Amino acid sequence: MRPNPESSDEGYVAYIQKERSEMETFMKRGAGSPFLQDTLSFDSLKFFPADIRYRIKAKLKPIEGKKVVILSTSDGKEQKYLEYAFAEFELDGVQNQLLILEVMETGPQRGKLFLAFSDETSGRETYGAGRYLDVKKVPAAKTVELDFNLAYNPYCAYNDKYSCPFPPKENLLKVAIRAGEMSYHP
Repeated sequence: MRPNPESSDEGYVAYIQKERSEMETFMKRGAGSPFLQDTLSFDSLKFFPADIRYRIKAKLKPIEGKKVVILSTSDGKEQKYLEYAFAEFELDGVQNQLLILEVMETGPQRGKLFLAFSDETSGRETYGAGRYLDVKKVPAAKTVELDFNLAYNPYCAYNDKYSCPFPPKENLLKVAIRAGEMSYHP
């Protein structure tokens, strides 16, 4: 259960720790874990300390005349998405804008939102090809919560047999997001 914005810092940190613990458990034994697919050894995930300042309420800027966006993937293929909206926010005195995409593929993911980004930590402290952030679709919303403490690596960060889309050029941030999952090094 997500804490509400008025909850205490301690409650929020406990929530983030619970989410991370569930992610660790899934990676160790979950049926869809990238470690179980190839019997890769799992060490542990590494995270930045939870920091409430990276839980951001961003302005949602609708896109008129939405276009299809084609993202290159880690295995040289392409995936198609539909533009959804821009999320605008300020962090460390820098104005930022991220393109949120909508999944077009048929199946259970169709219509879900997808946000891939890279930042000044990419390739140093975090996975070089960027990280992902789940975004909840709320019809007619004017704002969106971007909780970077929940940013995670794509499966290709652990196992190169996965096909992972790279962030669109619009989502290459010029700030350091020291939140969420760090690089995985077994």
